[in-house]
Amino acid sequence: MSLSTKKKKEIINKFGKNKDDSGSTETQVALLTQRVRDLTDHVNIHIKDNHSRHGLVKLVSQRRRLMKYLQRTNPESYVELTNKLKIRK
Repeated sequence: MSLSTKKKKEIINKFGKNKDDSGSTETQVALLTQRVRDLTDHVNIHIKDNHSRHGLVKLVSQRRRLMKYLQRTNPESYVELTNKLKIRK
């Protein structure tokens, strides 16, 4: 499940350094977080959809790797981002 263009632009404006910044680690994590939340809702409704469940696990893993990178390179931004997105760790 992908995000709508409007939703992506809102997230990029909120977490990016400028309106076209879709590549920064913070923006990527924010976009992945929204996709994870959407897919989690879908998997909770469609319990037997193992294909989507597998995709969810891959997205969470990718987000976790980006978060580890951010924590290693910019700890202040890591703490701020986890508070803004209300995610653990």
